[in-house]
Amino acid sequence: MGLTGMVFSTIAIAAGAVMYWAVTNTQGHGFRLSTVGVILMIVGAIGLAISATIFGTSRRTTGRRGHTYDRQVTDSRGGVAAVHEEVH
Repeated sequence: MGLTGMVFSTIAIAAGAVMYWAVTNTQGHGFRLSTVGVILMIVGAIGLAISATIFGTSRRTTGRRGHTYDRQVTDSRGGVAAVHEEVH
């Protein structure tokens, strides 16, 4: 969802606003475009809130998380050496 959901939600809010405030329906039967506009604005606002929450919590940090390992190794002659490794 994330950023794409935010874009679609914003489009739904804009389309709902146009249907509610800019379109006049003079027919006496059928469904009312203003009601559809209100529904689109509500659904768009809910979708925008959910998408913004998902987008905000899914952001990863830019820094690398590395691990360090300290160990001792013994060579074939019996010598012991300390090894420090950093793995990224």
